[in-house]
Amino acid sequence: MRTIEITTTQNVTIEYELATLQERIIAFIIDCLLVGTIYLILFTALSAILRDALYDSGGAFSFVASFLPLGLFIAYQLMSEIIADGQSWGKKAMGIKVVRLDGQEPSLIDYLLRAVFLIVDVTLSFGILAALLVSSSNNSQRLGDMTANTTVIRVKFGFRFRLEDILKINSLDDYEPAFPEVRRLSETDMLLIKTIITRYRKHKNAAHKEVINELVENLTKRLDILEPPKNKVEFLKTLIRDYIVLTR
Repeated sequence: MRTIEITTTQNVTIEYELATLQERIIAFIIDCLLVGTIYLILFTALSAILRDALYDSGGAFSFVASFLPLGLFIAYQLMSEIIADGQSWGKKAMGIKVVRLDGQEPSLIDYLLRAVFLIVDVTLSFGILAALLVSSSNNSQRLGDMTANTTVIRVKFGFRFRLEDILKINSLDDYEPAFPEVRRLSETDMLLIKTIITRYRKHKNAAHKEVINELVENLTKRLDILEPPKNKVEFLKTLIRDYIVLTR
């Protein structure tokens, strides 16, 4: 599995798994099916409501109707990624999302560039250009990603295996969770915690220590934990173990 290291705005480097070409293609197909359904509904409704007007328009309606699916798809990609934080419905189904390579949150312009460049990446080249670039580029980027300085990462698959492997948990049958409130967190939260712990162990500098402190402070507030933990790293590891026990 190809990975990428992204340095956050807090100067901490986090490793992510890049989405595979197959995952991105399946996500794209799901999105196409969804947009196709919307198009058929709109086309049928407009044809029934504006039947006489469409007849008088001659070939104008046919011309507009032929380009409507592309416009709908671009608008769908743009709006869904903005609203769902880098995930269309297809990407949600495949557990992948759009991120910036510089660690910042993708902006409206970034999402717009990715959506518009679908015309070149997919439509004009029948998807061949996008497939070639994603397969061959270092960061699995199509042309739209290169322009927007983004890529697509995995946020779901392989999560629990990696946690158990890193923490070396052999048997949790008799384990008593210390923080049952950890159910409020998501798998993405836990993956971030695991990654920050790993980075802190490899690079015990002031920047990583500060991130650990801020992360613990944020988590204690979210989980309503009144007494601050003395050993912050052990506290984070305990949260991961508790999450595995309570959600497996």
